[in-house]
Parts: sequence; structure tokens; C-alpha cells
Amino acid sequence: QEQLVESGGGLVQPGGSLRLSCSASGSMFSMSNMGWYRQTPGKQRELVASISRGRSTNYADSVKGRFTISRDNAENTVYLQMNSLKPEDTAVYYCKLSRPWASVVYWGQGTQVTVSS
Repeated sequence: QEQLVESGGGLVQPGGSLRLSCSASGSMFSMSNMGWYRQTPGKQRELVASISRGRSTNYADSVKGRFTISRDNAENTVYLQMNSLKPEDTAVYYCKLSRPWASVVYWGQGTQVTVSS
């Protein structure tokens, strides 16, 4: 059982920045694809950004140019740098680890991000 622990959420003013971190247990982090998702009440969880084990990245159109996903395999950690935050970025952000070839999916517990003045 691999565990994911997110941190870095909080309250920030519009235009501000936050950096989310997700630390993973286990020894297979470097072989895993990682992603950040977000969810607001009454809506489906949506992909924000992903980074493959080969470090290919993908972003939702709504965050392109503002958010950056990165990973540190030595620290078993994936980051989401969020700049120029908008009120519509308010959500619970979840970290996801997956190895589709092995049918492995793990989720973190989520961290709240609130963008408000």
C-alpha cells in the first residue's frame, strides 16, 4: 500500500501563488505517473496537470501558463507551482499516483486551496 500526503494548500489572494507538494511512500515513485486533480462541491474531479515517469507534462487549458508541475524522484515528491491564482482555482486539490500497466492507482487525502480577497 503506497500512501500520498499533500501539503501546501491554504488561503491566498487573487494574483498570488502557492506551491503544493505531494510526498509518496514506497519504492516505485520514479516508475509512476503523477497527477494533480481538483474538485469543487457538486462537480466531478478534474485533471489539473500530470507528469509521466518520463517527465512529459500535460495541463488543463484553464491553468496553462500559470501552473507548473514537477517531480523530484530522489525525494519521492511531486509539486504543483500555482501562480496568478484566480477565485475559480478554489478547490480541493488531490494528488494521484498511477501505474496503468500494473492497474495501480492511489489518491491523496486532498488539500484545500482558497483564492479570495
